[in-house]
Amino acid sequence: MALSHVEELRQHAEEEHRQQQTAHDLRNQRIIGIIVVLVLLIALGLIGFFVWKSNQPKPKLTAPQAKAAVEKVEPKPTLATSNGGFVISKNGVGKPIAGVPTVQTYMDFMCPACGMFERQMGPTWQKLVDAGQINLEMHPNAFLDASSSDQYSTRATSAIVYVAQHAPSHLLTSFMAMYEQNFQPQEGPNYQSISNKKIAQQLEKAGVPHDVAQSAIKGTYTKWVTAMAAYTARRPELQHQSGEFKGEMTTPTILINGHYWDMSALPQNVSQQQAVIQALGLTENQVGNPHAHASIGAHGAPVFPQK
Repeated sequence: MALSHVEELRQHAEEEHRQQQTAHDLRNQRIIGIIVVLVLLIALGLIGFFVWKSNQPKPKLTAPQAKAAVEKVEPKPTLATSNGGFVISKNGVGKPIAGVPTVQTYMDFMCPACGMFERQMGPTWQKLVDAGQINLEMHPNAFLDASSSDQYSTRATSAIVYVAQHAPSHLLTSFMAMYEQNFQPQEGPNYQSISNKKIAQQLEKAGVPHDVAQSAIKGTYTKWVTAMAAYTARRPELQHQSGEFKGEMTTPTILINGHYWDMSALPQNVSQQQAVIQALGLTENQVGNPHAHASIGAHGAPVFPQK
C-alpha cells in the first residue's frame, strides 16, 4: 500500500534530522580530537622543555657565590681563616706573629707533587716556625676525590681540619705524617683504599691524642671542606698567571706575603727547599736561628727567583 503524502514528509524529516545529528556528532568528535592533539602537543612540548633545561650546562659558580656557600655551612672550624687556612706560628695555631713573612701553602693529600714538596719542606717548615721566622698558613683542600674510589681527599682533609681545631699543637706534625711516602696513596688507577682507621692511626703516630684521632675520622667538617674546595679553586690570585695552565689552579700552590710564587719558574739546579729559603731572603744556615730575620719582612715580595 502506498504511503500517504503526510507519512512521506514525516519520514523525510526524520531522515534529514538523522543526517544533521550525524554531521553534528562528527563535527564534535573532530573538535574533541583536535583539542586532545593540542593538549598532547603542549604536554610534550613542556616535557621537552624541562628535559632540555635539565640537560643544559649549569652556570659556572663565581668566587663570591662559592664564598657565600662556605658561609652557610655549619659547623665551621673557628681556628680557620676566612679563606680556609690554618696559621701556624711559634705561638700556636691561629696566633700569627707580627713582622715576619707569611707563607701560604695550598695542597691536597692525594696530590703526588704536594707530597714531594711537603716531604722536602717539612723539617724546614718546623725550624722556621719554631724560630719565629715565618707564619705558615696551611690550606688543606679536597680537589682529587675523583682520583680515589672512596673520597680519600675529603676524608683526609676533614680529619686534618678536626685536628687543627681540637689538637692544634699537633697540626704541623700531622700534615707531615699524612704525606709520609709509605702512607700517602697513589692517585688514579693505582689507588689502594686507605680506611678511616688507618688515617686515625697515622694521626696518633703524629702525636694526636687517641680520642681526638678517633673523632677526627667521623667527617665533622666534610661539608665545610667540600664548600671550601669549590671556593679555593675559583680564587683568581691562586691561578697560574701564565703558561699552559694560565687561569687554572694546580697543587701545590704557594703564596708568600700574598704574592703568587711561581714554582714553574725555578731554576733546575735549585731545590724547592733552597728556593723557598732564598725567596724569604734567608740563607740555609740561618734557618732555625731566631735572631736571623727574613729580609722581605711581613709585606715584601719573594726575592727569588728574580724576575
